Amino acid sequence: MKVSVKVPASSANIGPGFDCLGIALPIYNTITIEETVLPGTGIEINLMAEDESMDERAFENIPKDENSLIYKAVELLYNSIGQEPSELRINVSTQIPIARGLGSSASIIVGGLLAANKLLGNPADETALLAIATEVEGHPDNVAPAILGGFVLSSRENDGTVSYCKLDWPEDWDITVCIPDYQLATDIARSVLPSEVPMSDAVFNAKHLAMLIQAVNTKDEKLMKLALKDRLHQPYREKLVPGMKEIMDAFIHEDGVLGCVLSGAGPSMLIISHKYDIDKIKSTVKDIWEKQNIKADVRALKVEKQGAVIE
Repeated sequence: MKVSVKVPASSANIGPGFDCLGIALPIYNTITIEETVLPGTGIEINLMAEDESMDERAFENIPKDENSLIYKAVELLYNSIGQEPSELRINVSTQIPIARGLGSSASIIVGGLLAANKLLGNPADETALLAIATEVEGHPDNVAPAILGGFVLSSRENDGTVSYCKLDWPEDWDITVCIPDYQLATDIARSVLPSEVPMSDAVFNAKHLAMLIQAVNTKDEKLMKLALKDRLHQPYREKLVPGMKEIMDAFIHEDGVLGCVLSGAGPSMLIISHKYDIDKIKSTVKDIWEKQNIKADVRALKVEKQGAVIE
């Protein structure tokens, strides 16, 4: 038996929503799991670039054995019903750029889980799948929109379960995804964050996250422009993303641009706008990064309302 799952990319944080906000985007990885017929063949993991522009050398440092994230997710699912995974061939066909802050690892975890769950006869419900995916990923901000689609506020509770709320992203708010041609590993991006932050910064983010949720719910552009500010992660990661400050500054006073944020751990960036010239956004971003000798893939995308789908 063979099962394939198509999983969208995701962008986490969206400014002040550190580790709790995420949004699904229409770039996809497809994960296929097949039960092999020969006993003793073990786990085989293959990574393939579906997008011709993707450099397959990006796969060189990704584990393709029991240390891989996808295997860990599948193993946890099997263990939850008292089994061990064996004789599985796992193929990952990728469109989502790796180590760019677009949820590549979350998509692989989610795709592996849903495919394995189907193979096993669907023993795990949504609650269990979210909990396992979050345990492997470490936080739910990417895996929740990857599973559920849309714009999602999520929290991992003390018992390991994930609480979430889907919000309706305004249809006429555009998202421009700016993807530079270099990688930034999540562990490096997390290593620059402090273990403690000033109370004033924590309060600042709490206020702006509340503003962001209200702005989305009421489609309030003025409030959204105020809301997309952060003191918990972006100021620390700025030094890892050349041109980040210049890109943010370029749009801060532009009518129609609601805000510019780091996508997840970076280095990709999101620019949120309403009735603004997308071509101008693209040319401005590319010009800034070209001065840093960085090439960029800049895409205008809509929110992917549908999460992972079994094909």
